[in-house]
Order: sequence, then C-alpha cells, then structure tokens
Amino acid sequence: MESVWQKTVTMPKFERLQGDVSTDVLIIGGGITGILCAYFLQERGIDCLLLEGNEICQGVTGKTTAKITAQHGLVYAKLIKRAGLEKARLYLEANQKAVLKYAELAKRIPCDFEEKTAYVYSVDNRKKLEQEAEAYRMLGLDDEITDTTELPFPTAGAVRMRQQAQFHPLKFLAGIAKGLNIYEHSFVTQLMPGRAVTEQGSVTYHKAIFTTHFPIDNKHGAYFLKLYQHRSYVIALEQAARIEGMYVDEAKKGMSFREYENLLLIGGGSHRTGKKGGDWQELRDFAKKYYPNAVEKYHWATQDCMPLDYAPYIGVYSPAMPDCYVATGFRKWGMTSAMVSAMVLTDMVQEIENPYAEVFRPLRSILTGQLICNCAESVCNILTPTVPRCPHLGCALKWNKTEHSWDCPCHGSRFAEDGKLLDNPANGDNDKTGWFW
Repeated sequence: MESVWQKTVTMPKFERLQGDVSTDVLIIGGGITGILCAYFLQERGIDCLLLEGNEICQGVTGKTTAKITAQHGLVYAKLIKRAGLEKARLYLEANQKAVLKYAELAKRIPCDFEEKTAYVYSVDNRKKLEQEAEAYRMLGLDDEITDTTELPFPTAGAVRMRQQAQFHPLKFLAGIAKGLNIYEHSFVTQLMPGRAVTEQGSVTYHKAIFTTHFPIDNKHGAYFLKLYQHRSYVIALEQAARIEGMYVDEAKKGMSFREYENLLLIGGGSHRTGKKGGDWQELRDFAKKYYPNAVEKYHWATQDCMPLDYAPYIGVYSPAMPDCYVATGFRKWGMTSAMVSAMVLTDMVQEIENPYAEVFRPLRSILTGQLICNCAESVCNILTPTVPRCPHLGCALKWNKTEHSWDCPCHGSRFAEDGKLLDNPANGDNDKTGWFW
C-alpha cells in the first residue's frame, strides 16, 4: 500500500548507528520535520544527528497529499475568535513564510513544484465561507469567495487563497537529506536526560528535538491528553477530468482534491483511529459516480495527530524537559507545519527569539471541549475488559477490517495482525502471546 510518492522515487540510504557517539542536537524521527530541522541546523553550522527507527520518510511523510498551503481549512475565523487577531495574523504569516521557503528550496531541488490556488469549499454552508472571507479581510488578504469551482458536484462556493503550491514530497526530501548526519534502523529503546540508547549504540546530546509524529515520552507534556489521531484515505485516478486548483471540504468528513501529472488524487473517508469510517470504499463509490471512466492507479492511507485547538504544538517539550523540543499536532497540514516547525525550532535550540513561537507554544491552555472527548475515549477504552490491549497506556485495541490492523482509539497506535508496530505512540511491537491469534 505505497503512495504514488513512494512508488516514484528512490530515497537515499543511511547506516545503522553502531557504538556510542555525541552531538550538540539530537533529532529523533526521520520524517519531513526532522529532516528539515537537520538541514537548517547543518546550514547554520550546528552539530546535529538524526535517528530514525526505520527508514526516512516511510511513515506519514510518505503518505501525504503534499499540498503546501497556509489555508488550513476554515481556520482563521476560528483562530481570531479563540486566540485573537494578532495570533491569527502570526499563524498566517508563519505559514506563508513556509510556502515561500519551499519555493526557494525547490529552485535548487527538482521536485515537481507548482504554484497553485488553494480552495476551501462547502457543499451547503455559505455562511461559514463568508465568515472566513471576513477573517481574510481582517488579516489583510484580498482573496475572496468564488461561486464556481472545478468540482463535479454543486457547492455553496469556495474561499480562495492564491500563490500556494504542491510538489512531490519525496523527491524534495531525497534532495534535502543528502549529506545530512542520519542513522536509519536506529530505534530509540531508552531515553534519559542527555542520552538516547538504541539497540546497537547510544547518543549523548545537549539538546533534543522530537519529530516522531506523536511524541514518544509519556511522562512529560501530557500529549496523551492533548492529541488524538485521525486516519484518512487517498485514491489516485487516471483518465479523470483535470482539476487545476487544490480543494478541501470545510466539513470534517469531506473530500480533498489535487492533481499530480496525469493523476487526480482524491482524499477522504476519514475517521478517528480505532473507529469506523468511509475508508477507500467511500472514495471508490464517489469516483464511480463522478468519474465513471477513471481507473484507480494507487491507493494509500495516512494518519494525522490532532491537537486540542487549531494550532500545532511546536516548542519546549515540557517544563521538566527544558532542553528538549517537540513538533506535533499538525492537524492534517503537515507540509507547512513541518517547515514552520523547522524554522521555529532551529531558532529555539540556539536560544534565538522567534516571533512565531508563542502561537505554537505546547504549554498553552488545554481547556477545550476536545479535551473532554479525549479523556472520555481513553477512560471508556481502558475500562473495556477485552484483549488485545495497546502497550502504550493499556487501551483496548479495535480490529480494522479494511486495513487488517489492530488500532487504538485512545491515542492512535496501530499494529499488524502479528503485533508488529505500524504507527506510534507505542514504542515497540505488541508481542503479548495470544493477543493476535
């Protein structure tokens, strides 16, 4: 179940860590965020080292739809209401700078980078679009609602944001990763202040950046309360009508659209990990109705960490870990969030004040309605008297018949039928005898 990105590029390979080494900055996690952090730190002459438990970019990074945009759904009206106009402006500015940084780097790295217009559409709620358009005006954007779209079904319109982009993420990262100090197949089995241990070596460090998608240290930061995970599905169609823009539905269970070469990528079927959802079947039924002559070329699934509010967690891991930093909770907008994370954290590890750090501070208030939902989900599943159980925090796992995996509805860990770890925050395979047979 590889994505079109994984099928069409060969990533560089790196050795396994052997023995004991030291570095100023240790980065744990070899997805797009970790690689960008390593790239910017090396540019600044900072001694850094990246550990990846498997191979770089084979997790969520390899399964993205790869839209590079500051338009993160209908987020700006919500941000203004919750955090105020100034923080909403900083959020927008940080993500716009991320788009520009990709454009700059793509001039040196062939990665099928294309400038595109992004749209958030609604099937039936014009009022939401008008509220977002008003938020754009308050933030100084001149983009507006358009009444017509390229989509094959009627809508209430779409909010437009120009000068956004799309690309081939693994072509980009294959170019970025060359020459970086990376070790693959070097899973961190033990973590302590100033030292990370792998199966065949260890790293002594002064500062650490956690870019493991879901943070792996449960003792600090309360990320098991602040995050849950969502699964989404993608099909890539040949012989479908062209769509020039990048589209996403404002509804949680809506669909997204973008092109890549001769393919139309349709995303959707989403659900909380461990719950039931539309999966690929929803997308295939849609394609059969609206693109009856199209042929499915690829299909894949991905997983996203969802924060309690509308902004990722980027910054100091917790007060008890002042020399450790984290980037997580990208809320399905991993491309720009990864770039923002790398720009913010590169400054922070050097003790340089970053103007956007406060917007994404992990230590902000967690008092939201989503916190109650997360707590209720955890309590319900911890008290469910069934096996198998998740080794992360003991929740009851649910069988995912579509993907043939055991999924945790509490925090999103996933395991193959034989107990092999597929997605964290669990930190290893589930090898409890009898649980998977």
